[in-house]
Amino acid sequence: MTQDVKTEQSKNHDLLYSLHDKPGFWPSSFAALQHVLASLVGVITPTLIVGGVLGLGEHVPYLISMALMVSGVGTFIQCRRIGPVGAGMLCLQGTSFAFLTAVLSAGMIVKSRGGSPEDILATIFGVSFCAAFIEIFLSRFVHKLQKVITPVVTGTIIILIGIPLIKVAMTDIGGGFGAQNFGALDNLMLAGIVLVTVILLNRSKNPMVRLAAVVIGLVLGMVAAFFMGRLDFSHLSSLPVISVPVPFKFGFQFDLAAFIPLAILFCVSAMETTGDLTANSTISREPVKGPVYINRIRGGVLGDGVNSMIAAVFNSMPSTTFSQNNGVIALTGVASRFVGIYIAAILFIMGLFPIIGGVLQQMPKPVLGGATLIMFGTVAVAGIRVLSQANLDRRNMMIIAISVGMGIGVSTVPDVLQELPKTVSNILSSPVAMGAITAILLSLILPEQKGAEEDSIAEAEQADAAKKKLGEVS
Repeated sequence: MTQDVKTEQSKNHDLLYSLHDKPGFWPSSFAALQHVLASLVGVITPTLIVGGVLGLGEHVPYLISMALMVSGVGTFIQCRRIGPVGAGMLCLQGTSFAFLTAVLSAGMIVKSRGGSPEDILATIFGVSFCAAFIEIFLSRFVHKLQKVITPVVTGTIIILIGIPLIKVAMTDIGGGFGAQNFGALDNLMLAGIVLVTVILLNRSKNPMVRLAAVVIGLVLGMVAAFFMGRLDFSHLSSLPVISVPVPFKFGFQFDLAAFIPLAILFCVSAMETTGDLTANSTISREPVKGPVYINRIRGGVLGDGVNSMIAAVFNSMPSTTFSQNNGVIALTGVASRFVGIYIAAILFIMGLFPIIGGVLQQMPKPVLGGATLIMFGTVAVAGIRVLSQANLDRRNMMIIAISVGMGIGVSTVPDVLQELPKTVSNILSSPVAMGAITAILLSLILPEQKGAEEDSIAEAEQADAAKKKLGEVS
């Protein structure tokens, strides 16, 4: 046995199947099912929220089917790697929460002009299609993007994604926008069942139970809603047997005010995907530096952009590489990219049948809100975690404070922009756009140098350390 083979075996000793292994049908199917359970709620929830908030009604089952099918296609591309497109690792592609705030803002812009549900969807998908080319372009030099999209900028943007969505979750907990029984005790009880279930299951010592906590919580919430007479499946008989993907089914429209926030988020998404794929490489015992690693990162980010473009064509929102599936790899010890083909097949088959989307559409708002409150809170906390990686000196603290303040400020008091030109107002009324533009501009303008106070503190700390070391020696 050669030294290289011994090294490779030692490197992958804690994996049942490494990246290029081909497990049999049953091991692959079981591992794929665990990945699907861990990501299913993330794939369908953005569509449910957009459909509810923007009043898309009858289109929701079809949109859910498309989200599942596109997720399957995107996962296949990422795992299989077609030419330069795809990471060539076991990573699941799905609808991204990161774009939800911007997508809702785009829909509201069209809705405020009296646009129909079809106009709203045509604009969302048209703008998403154009903005996806931003990430495709950035994929060629994504490793250099960190000089502009720093942890301070990224963390600020992620916080501004999560905080406005918490309001959406709380509104759903109360019963949804415009609900006549808003705040009723039965609404709060349904949300409470989901919340308590997810919290308790997340404390379980069984990793599989923790991974499926949100799915189990939603199922229990649906069961409770059924016994409360809150579910009505009578409309399911009118749904078609199979969903047929139709390119730009709702048309194609473009709006600059909707485009800019999405374009910014595609820059952030490229950085997030880089982090997720790096974690995936670490867990899969693959290189995290060097030409192989860089090639995978470029292919993965390019795959994100191409898959988001495909999603827009086939009537689904922008997608990204899911991070929660890294935990499934660590849990199962299965890092084989060929398992991704099984995941893709399961998601695509689920998407073929609109009855699945029809059932999910009946999920009462409080049930959905109980789950999304945790998800969106987690998004905001993820932003805080990213900020903790930065050097929080006076300069960066000021950038964060001003950017978060501007972002939250325009979302809570939108009338402050009413005197600006309509297009500019629509752009800056997005908390993500306002916060991102502010953070990037301040990062470029404010010099990165320590003031006298920081210098004196650093010198004092060094002097103390030197004294302690001298005392230990003596």
